[in-house]
Amino acid sequence: MRGRELPLASPVTRWAYALLAYLCVLLGAIGVVLPGLPTVPFLLLAAWAAARGSKRLHGWLYAHPRFGQVLIDWEQQRAVSRRSKVVAIILLVTSWLIMAWRAPHPLLLGGLALLFISVATFLVTRPEP
Repeated sequence: MRGRELPLASPVTRWAYALLAYLCVLLGAIGVVLPGLPTVPFLLLAAWAAARGSKRLHGWLYAHPRFGQVLIDWEQQRAVSRRSKVVAIILLVTSWLIMAWRAPHPLLLGGLALLFISVATFLVTRPEP
Protein backbone atom coordinates (compact mmCIF):
# COMPACT_ATOMS: atom_id res chain seq x y z
CA MET A 1 0.00 0.00 0.00
CA ARG A 2 2.99 2.28 0.30
CA GLY A 3 3.59 2.46 -3.43
CA ARG A 4 0.11 3.27 -4.65
CA GLU A 5 -2.55 5.73 -3.68
CA LEU A 6 -5.85 4.41 -2.45
CA PRO A 7 -9.11 6.06 -3.51
CA LEU A 8 -10.46 8.58 -1.05
CA ALA A 9 -13.09 7.21 1.29
CA SER A 10 -15.79 9.08 3.17
CA PRO A 11 -14.72 10.85 6.37
CA VAL A 12 -16.61 8.31 8.50
CA THR A 13 -14.87 5.41 6.77
CA ARG A 14 -11.46 7.07 7.18
CA TRP A 15 -12.15 7.62 10.90
CA ALA A 16 -13.17 3.96 11.29
CA TYR A 17 -9.98 2.77 9.59
CA ALA A 18 -7.87 5.19 11.64
CA LEU A 19 -9.53 4.01 14.86
CA LEU A 20 -8.90 0.38 13.90
CA ALA A 21 -5.27 1.21 13.06
CA TYR A 22 -4.62 2.96 16.39
CA LEU A 23 -6.35 0.14 18.30
CA CYS A 24 -4.15 -2.43 16.54
CA VAL A 25 -1.00 -0.40 17.31
CA LEU A 26 -2.06 -0.35 20.97
CA LEU A 27 -2.67 -4.12 20.99
CA GLY A 28 0.65 -4.69 19.22
CA ALA A 29 2.44 -2.54 21.81
CA ILE A 30 0.83 -4.54 24.61
CA GLY A 31 1.90 -7.71 22.79
CA VAL A 32 5.53 -6.62 22.99
CA VAL A 33 5.48 -7.07 26.76
CA LEU A 34 2.65 -9.59 27.26
CA PRO A 35 3.45 -13.17 26.26
CA GLY A 36 0.69 -14.84 24.28
CA LEU A 37 -0.53 -11.65 22.62
CA PRO A 38 0.99 -11.39 19.15
CA THR A 39 2.59 -8.17 17.97
CA VAL A 40 3.26 -8.61 14.26
CA PRO A 41 -0.29 -9.55 13.15
CA PHE A 42 -1.63 -6.48 14.92
CA LEU A 43 1.02 -4.30 13.26
CA LEU A 44 0.19 -5.76 9.84
CA LEU A 45 -3.48 -5.01 10.41
CA ALA A 46 -2.59 -1.54 11.71
CA ALA A 47 -0.55 -0.80 8.57
CA TRP A 48 -3.39 -2.00 6.35
CA ALA A 49 -5.97 0.11 8.18
CA ALA A 50 -3.67 3.14 8.46
CA ALA A 51 -3.16 3.10 4.68
CA ARG A 52 -6.89 3.71 4.42
CA GLY A 53 -7.42 6.01 7.39
CA SER A 54 -4.29 7.80 8.56
CA LYS A 55 -1.38 8.66 6.28
CA ARG A 56 0.53 10.02 9.27
CA LEU A 57 0.25 6.78 11.26
CA HIS A 58 1.00 4.73 8.15
CA GLY A 59 4.19 6.70 7.55
CA TRP A 60 5.17 6.43 11.21
CA LEU A 61 4.73 2.64 11.19
CA TYR A 62 6.91 2.18 8.11
CA ALA A 63 9.57 4.54 9.45
CA HIS A 64 9.62 2.95 12.92
CA PRO A 65 13.13 1.67 13.72
CA ARG A 66 11.93 -1.67 15.14
CA PHE A 67 8.72 -2.46 13.26
CA GLY A 68 9.20 -0.70 9.92
CA GLN A 69 11.43 -3.35 8.38
CA VAL A 70 9.03 -6.12 9.42
CA LEU A 71 6.20 -4.35 7.58
CA ILE A 72 8.34 -3.64 4.52
CA ASP A 73 9.54 -7.26 4.34
CA TRP A 74 5.97 -8.53 4.56
CA GLU A 75 4.61 -6.07 2.01
CA GLN A 76 7.34 -6.58 -0.58
CA GLN A 77 8.15 -10.28 -0.18
CA ARG A 78 5.55 -11.78 2.17
CA ALA A 79 8.64 -12.65 4.21
CA VAL A 80 9.15 -13.19 7.95
CA SER A 81 12.59 -13.01 9.53
CA ARG A 82 14.08 -16.10 11.16
CA ARG A 83 14.25 -14.30 14.50
CA SER A 84 10.53 -13.47 14.34
CA LYS A 85 9.70 -17.07 13.46
CA VAL A 86 11.74 -18.44 16.37
CA VAL A 87 10.27 -15.97 18.87
CA ALA A 88 6.73 -16.66 17.64
CA ILE A 89 7.11 -20.42 17.90
CA ILE A 90 8.67 -20.19 21.37
CA LEU A 91 5.74 -18.04 22.47
CA LEU A 92 3.22 -20.43 20.92
CA VAL A 93 4.76 -23.40 22.74
CA THR A 94 5.02 -21.45 25.99
CA SER A 95 1.41 -20.29 25.73
CA TRP A 96 0.21 -23.83 25.07
CA LEU A 97 2.18 -25.20 28.02
CA ILE A 98 0.72 -22.53 30.32
CA MET A 99 -2.77 -23.40 29.09
CA ALA A 100 -2.09 -27.11 29.61
CA TRP A 101 -1.03 -26.36 33.16
CA ARG A 102 -3.91 -23.97 33.95
CA ALA A 103 -6.81 -25.32 31.86
CA PRO A 104 -6.39 -29.06 31.35
CA HIS A 105 -9.59 -29.58 29.35
CA PRO A 106 -8.65 -32.01 26.54
CA LEU A 107 -10.88 -30.48 23.84
CA LEU A 108 -9.61 -26.98 24.55
CA LEU A 109 -6.00 -28.13 24.55
CA GLY A 110 -6.50 -30.12 21.35
CA GLY A 111 -8.15 -27.16 19.60
CA LEU A 112 -5.40 -24.82 20.73
CA ALA A 113 -2.75 -27.30 19.62
CA LEU A 114 -4.30 -27.44 16.14
CA LEU A 115 -4.52 -23.64 15.97
CA PHE A 116 -0.96 -23.13 17.20
CA ILE A 117 0.41 -25.80 14.85
CA SER A 118 -1.41 -24.11 11.95
CA VAL A 119 0.07 -20.72 12.86
CA ALA A 120 3.55 -22.20 13.29
CA THR A 121 3.29 -24.02 9.95
CA PHE A 122 2.25 -20.82 8.22
CA LEU A 123 5.18 -18.93 9.76
CA VAL A 124 7.76 -21.59 8.98
CA THR A 125 6.67 -21.77 5.35
CA ARG A 126 7.08 -18.01 4.78
CA PRO A 127 10.32 -17.02 3.05
CA GLU A 128 12.98 -15.11 4.94
CA PRO A 129 13.91 -11.61 3.77
